[in-house]
Amino acid sequence: MTENAHHPKSAKKPRWTSLEIGLVTIVTLLFIIVVSLIALFATQKADKICTTADCTQSASRLIENMDASVDPCEDFYQYSCGGWLKKNIIPETSSRYSTFDILRDDLEVVLKGQRPGEAMALTKAKTLYKSCTNESESDARGGDPLLAMLPELFDWPMAVDNWETHYGTDWRLEDAIAQLNVKHATQVVLNFFVGPDDRDSNAHIIHFDQQSSLGLLSRDYYACTGPYTEVCRAYEQFMIDLVKLIRSDRGLAVNESSIKEEVARAIELEKDIANATDTLEERNNPVLLYNKMKLSDLNTNFTLEFIFLFPPDHLYFTAKIMETVNISVPESENIVNYAPNYFRRLQPVLALYSKRDLQNYMVWRFVMNMVVDLSAAYRDTKKAFRKALSGTTSESSVWRQCALYVNNNMDSAVGRLYVEEAFSPESKHLMEEMIIDIRNVFLSNLDELTWMDAETKKAAKEKVVKQYKNQIVFPAGILQPPIFSKGQSKSLNYGAIGMVIGHEITHGFDDNGRNFDKDGDLKDWWTPGSTRKFLDLSKCMVEQYGNFSWDLANGLHINGNNTLGENIADNGGIQQAYKAYQNFVIRHGEEPSLPGIDLSNDQLFFLNFAQVWCGTHRPEQAVNSLKVNVHSPGKFRVLGSLQNCPEFAKAFSCRKNSYMVPDKICHVW
Repeated sequence: MTENAHHPKSAKKPRWTSLEIGLVTIVTLLFIIVVSLIALFATQKADKICTTADCTQSASRLIENMDASVDPCEDFYQYSCGGWLKKNIIPETSSRYSTFDILRDDLEVVLKGQRPGEAMALTKAKTLYKSCTNESESDARGGDPLLAMLPELFDWPMAVDNWETHYGTDWRLEDAIAQLNVKHATQVVLNFFVGPDDRDSNAHIIHFDQQSSLGLLSRDYYACTGPYTEVCRAYEQFMIDLVKLIRSDRGLAVNESSIKEEVARAIELEKDIANATDTLEERNNPVLLYNKMKLSDLNTNFTLEFIFLFPPDHLYFTAKIMETVNISVPESENIVNYAPNYFRRLQPVLALYSKRDLQNYMVWRFVMNMVVDLSAAYRDTKKAFRKALSGTTSESSVWRQCALYVNNNMDSAVGRLYVEEAFSPESKHLMEEMIIDIRNVFLSNLDELTWMDAETKKAAKEKVVKQYKNQIVFPAGILQPPIFSKGQSKSLNYGAIGMVIGHEITHGFDDNGRNFDKDGDLKDWWTPGSTRKFLDLSKCMVEQYGNFSWDLANGLHINGNNTLGENIADNGGIQQAYKAYQNFVIRHGEEPSLPGIDLSNDQLFFLNFAQVWCGTHRPEQAVNSLKVNVHSPGKFRVLGSLQNCPEFAKAFSCRKNSYMVPDKICHVW
């Protein structure tokens, strides 16, 4: 290397200023603090999440049943029940399927597995169930149980030869109606019963009323046109096939043309009876229903006249029924006539028909419900009619039919079995606490009402306080998830059974219940001003629900008048239950959240309320429901009551004018 050769200079080490070092230190400390806070927050949040088996199961059920892709402010029913509707298909044996049907199915499984103890009632329930489930015995008996009953009911004219010779001379309408009523609880042509006097609930009184039910559910069906054509045809064929089968079993000739003529006349008679009845809307007001009079006045002024005999004697008819319990009723006895217009309209109707026609129709209304307890050949006569009326294509399993039959006929014994198996004393205590909470909310809400005057409020409070004379009874069978569980969150309990409790309390103050005072007596305890305001507020709900059309029922609209009482109760129930839950939180603090579901407890309250009403109907049954059911379909029980609930809109941050937040809301209680 030469002297002039250059050597590379050494690189200088960078030096940080004290300011830079300070900034790095601060950032590092901030990072550590943030990470620590996040970890602390996550730990605290985890501590506020309920991880019990009940909470985990509740969360899983809620998530599975809902459809989170739907905007809850636009269609809360679909948001809540979309998953349920997607996964649940109506069984072929059912005309509808809902949360309540699932609970009923679960209850039947509990009952099926029970082994009753030695108590006599339980032993009888066990014997009845065992007898019912023995299909081989049922088929071996054929129609014998029915055939044995018919002679004591003056028989069925078109199913026996020479009826006039054997029965016609001794036949009286009063005797025939009384026999069906007393021996088989079948009330045809008129309804007779003994019950509490509406104006004096401490006393019992005889009641006369219109025929309680129709073979085709409501008078609309008897037009037999349009959507009702197939139902009428199947109804007629059901009667024809049953008569043919009975005559064959009796070894009698079958003249189908003659049978068809008599069947057509029986159906025409029922159509005329249907058109004589008061509608549900006309029977909404208990004040107008109550017509007290002497038995002798009923006999004089509401006689059912016929062209073939003297006017039937209501005194004689009453005596025939009451003699079965060894009670003599004088002409001066007070009775209540619930349907004076029906009896007036019925007079000219019955004059058009013969003894044979009347007996044919009355026995038909008895035997049509008997076939389900007979052999397969008899049950098959009803298949086509059942499908046309409700859409079902097959029967339930025998054990399910028998569980339902035993439950309907021995409900107290069956109830004991269920309570012993599945309802704990702790659950009963929790229910009692909730009832007290919600009743107290109703009382406090009365003070906040601006439309009710002080005098009426005072009387209303007295009625609430005495409402275990006006009893609220909850079947233990519905007190299971999702409606109630001692282990599930209180938000879910208050949203479900809490709403039901509020609903039942509010019934004492709906368009019907408001007519009864604190003692349960039919009495006007309202001032005229409060009455007018109540009726004005009620009209809002009539219009709101009357505007709902149901796609499952071919777009038919809800009858806002017929469903008014239930709608008032739904709206009052949900708002009282929500306030009671808020009071619970104030007393006990916020509940832990449910795992895996990003909803507040307030939101969970409304979600569980809605999921109680998840369900669907076959189109045929949907139409039936709108015609005869005083409840709105479950979908509209949810939408209607939450549209009127500002607390719901706040919980889900719904914008004004979204579907769930309409411009006009209705509020009564």
